[in-house]
Amino acid sequence: AFYHRIPVGHVEAGLRSSDKNKPYPEEVNRRMISTLSDLHFAPTAQNAEQLIREGADPEQIYVTGNTVIDCLHMMIDGNRSTLKKYLPHDTLNAPKLVLVTAHRRENWGEPLENLCLALKDLIQRHPDVHVVYPVHLNPNVRKTVVPMLSGHERIHLLDPLPYEAFVEAMIRSYFIITDSGGIQEEALSLGKPVLVFREVTERREGLETGGLKLVGVDRENVMRSASMLLEDPVSYEAMIAECNPYGDGQAADRIVKAIKYYFGFAGRPEDFETPIHIRWRKKYAVHFAPDITHSEIHH
Repeated sequence: AFYHRIPVGHVEAGLRSSDKNKPYPEEVNRRMISTLSDLHFAPTAQNAEQLIREGADPEQIYVTGNTVIDCLHMMIDGNRSTLKKYLPHDTLNAPKLVLVTAHRRENWGEPLENLCLALKDLIQRHPDVHVVYPVHLNPNVRKTVVPMLSGHERIHLLDPLPYEAFVEAMIRSYFIITDSGGIQEEALSLGKPVLVFREVTERREGLETGGLKLVGVDRENVMRSASMLLEDPVSYEAMIAECNPYGDGQAADRIVKAIKYYFGFAGRPEDFETPIHIRWRKKYAVHFAPDITHSEIHH
């Protein structure tokens, strides 16, 4: 597109972990695409601020929320019930269903082995827990997960689920363990605590809500954090996010309006904001609007 001088719009712009190898290769892909983009569709105000630090023109940045939350809202509104096709009744209605996904390249090998060992520890310590793990089809994932976790009565290894069934699995889960970026965002809308099986995350706003906890890739840390959620109601309640900083279901609409604005067919759309965004907006108000004084920000 750049070589043909076609304008580039970047959805999910401004996400950064500050480690070029984690997530791999998304971190570097995002940095490169940002240099080519004419329209930056940043999910959050924090992402917008990151783009400004990197030299992007603020006029070209639109805080839209993330389209994955649009899709989630549509699926919830559809009120489908399809998970019963994939799980037995007792697991489907288990009060302590732990949903697990892990597939990232940086977690292949020993980290993924650590996760499998932690899950085996978990069901041994908690006889009321059922683990549901839709296993990525990548051979590097399956060659570890399938031999280590097959044959356990309360660990259910599934092929990747259709999205509607996976959303139902998130809704029915007690909490989620994942290295996925999108699930970190979606689960906050569902009020589900998420243990992030990664050493760094580009979804830092989720950490600020309390709904995400970065647990690393160590067996003991995963086991300790999961057991705390299962055993301590106070810790569990503290990880139910009050808002989702990643969207309200209207990201696609804002993107369409931003494209119309870019070509001169409409006014500039208003940015997406949550209470977390508003705090960030105040923190960086001088950067967004240099004519505002510090006293005015405080006021």
